[in-house]
Amino acid sequence: MADSSDFSWPAPAKINRFLHVLGRRQDGFHDIQTLFQLLDWGDEVKITPTRSPAITRVHADYGVAADEDLALRAAKLLQIEAGCPSGAEIAVRKRVPLGSGLGGGSSNAATVLLVLNRLWDCRLSLDDLAALGRSLGADVPVFVRGRSAMASGVGDVLEPVSLGEKHYLLVFPGIKISTSELFTDATLSRDSGPISLAAALAGEGKNDFEPVVRKRFPAFDRVLDTLMEWGRPVMTGTGSTVFIEMRDRKSAKIAAKKIKSLYNVRAVRGVDRSALHEQLDSS
Repeated sequence: MADSSDFSWPAPAKINRFLHVLGRRQDGFHDIQTLFQLLDWGDEVKITPTRSPAITRVHADYGVAADEDLALRAAKLLQIEAGCPSGAEIAVRKRVPLGSGLGGGSSNAATVLLVLNRLWDCRLSLDDLAALGRSLGADVPVFVRGRSAMASGVGDVLEPVSLGEKHYLLVFPGIKISTSELFTDATLSRDSGPISLAAALAGEGKNDFEPVVRKRFPAFDRVLDTLMEWGRPVMTGTGSTVFIEMRDRKSAKIAAKKIKSLYNVRAVRGVDRSALHEQLDSS
């Protein structure tokens, strides 16, 4: 068997099948409810442990400053928490667009935490790693735990769910959206009610950020209107990626071929369990 440090590790993306903002908290954050589904597509991370305690990144040409790179920050946080004398060299192969609402940076951080926990022999539990991840960002715990989940709190209170295999089109409009600006927008609805899993799967949920983005970005509004021809377009997270659930893989591929002349598009599969966890189990 190859040494596990020779592997490239998946950092799968996610979608929010719905996203309700329930209210503003006293700490300034917001209580939300959302349904995360993990995807069979995302970034890849190559992690090489080193004897030197330095933590460095290579081929970091994806436009994120080192002090803002969640993969690098995750490694340094784990090193401190576990008192590890070793270091690492980290290379992220980016596929998930920055600021796309697909959790790319959060997933990179989760992959680094899980893989270095093994390579450095830190022996932290999944709960410990999820708690570390939470300090990096609200979306990190769902990737650490590696299961599609219904989430509450700020998105970190997770109830694993089995959604079965789903097929989606991801459409990337190429619009950059500031999450912090959306949360402070006066027109954002902050009084949505929670819904059941059954209601969410029946399509009763909505994304409370979507009308705000449509108002702020007329070009995004036109994207959603155009995509109605292929199904029900839904913005994921705080955008700007849009997904459409399709009947099966074949219909997703056919629609992707038709849409690619208009937008950057990809057919993906929704899964219940992270490919990262499957690879960790088999390596």
